[in-house]
Amino acid sequence: MTGWIIGGLVFLAAADAAFLFFWVPRLVDRKLEHFQSDLMDRHYDEVENMYRTMRGWRHDYHNHIQAMKAYAELGKYGELIAYLGRLDENLYQVDTVIKTGNLMMDAVLGSKLGLMKKRGIRTDVTVHVPKGMKLTDMELCVLVGNLLDNAIEACEEVEEEENRFIRIYMDTLQEQFYLSVMNGMNGRAQRKGTGFVSRKRSGGLPGFGLQRVDRIVEKYGGFLNRQTEEGVFATEILLPLAVQGE
Repeated sequence: MTGWIIGGLVFLAAADAAFLFFWVPRLVDRKLEHFQSDLMDRHYDEVENMYRTMRGWRHDYHNHIQAMKAYAELGKYGELIAYLGRLDENLYQVDTVIKTGNLMMDAVLGSKLGLMKKRGIRTDVTVHVPKGMKLTDMELCVLVGNLLDNAIEACEEVEEEENRFIRIYMDTLQEQFYLSVMNGMNGRAQRKGTGFVSRKRSGGLPGFGLQRVDRIVEKYGGFLNRQTEEGVFATEILLPLAVQGE
């Protein structure tokens, strides 16, 4: 009888170990895949909405000109100023479009910059997507999208508008892809081991966005550095570019 009990306990221990070492990583990977899919769906929705807005503005351009001309000819300058004000309020998604050398990144950044402007976040942007990138366009958008989503969310918690800022820099540095995102925040981020405690409050999977960033950097043998000080959080990423002829 004792042998049966010991054998049963050994079997249960082996089953628990198999669950921990085999199934748990698979469950985490599955959640990460679902998170990435949801993230890309959100980015595509943002991109589609931005381009829909731009097409609408191109379509209505003649009508806007005629309306403003009519106000001016009738001497209704107050109405003209009010009309221009309404146009300016709706233009934030259009006038933040930038050219990085990558159409998909242009669209994602344009959408994010429009969101930052709408939420009173100051921006400083220098972005150029270098040639010879190893990572795919989708991976690049996941990388940048996650970092900017976290930066925007951190800035939204800052009460003083002058302390809400996001600086984005992307270019080639010493023949490598270099990305830096710095943002304002309340206080300073709390460390947990080699990482930071997630302050996610938007209903997404806590920390999974940063895990996606970590995995992409690891996949390409890159370098990732996160630093925090009072009121500031910064992320730096270096990824090798493809060797000519690869």
